[in-house]
Amino acid sequence: MARILAIDFGKKRTGVAVTDELQLIASGLTTVATHDFFDFLADYLKQEKVELFLVGEPKQMNNEVSESEALIIPFINRLTKVHPTIPIKRVDERFTSKMAFQTMIEGGLKKKQRQNKALIDEISATIILQSYLYNLKN
Repeated sequence: MARILAIDFGKKRTGVAVTDELQLIASGLTTVATHDFFDFLADYLKQEKVELFLVGEPKQMNNEVSESEALIIPFINRLTKVHPTIPIKRVDERFTSKMAFQTMIEGGLKKKQRQNKALIDEISATIILQSYLYNLKN
């Protein structure tokens, strides 16, 4: 089997998480400056086989698309163009940043560490991936 790669796209930073090869465990991989993401991804795909991209879908509480979707659509179009053989699925990412922050608190991270926005993005990508895996099994 190949890995599933989850992407928490942001204007400045993009969080990345992956599964193990059996697609059982979601792990944070890194946070990349968004303008470097496609170079990072090309290098990653030289080393690892990925069968699916998950991209967070920001929605408002009323289930309407968030304003940030306007930034994500061009990103997805480029992702599709650069890697046409790897399908893309969208996953609702509401509350992932809040959940990531709560995870950091529960994990005992100090206040200074919790201010690391890159870590929040990586954990958010992991939550997106865990949510997808959970919904697959249930």
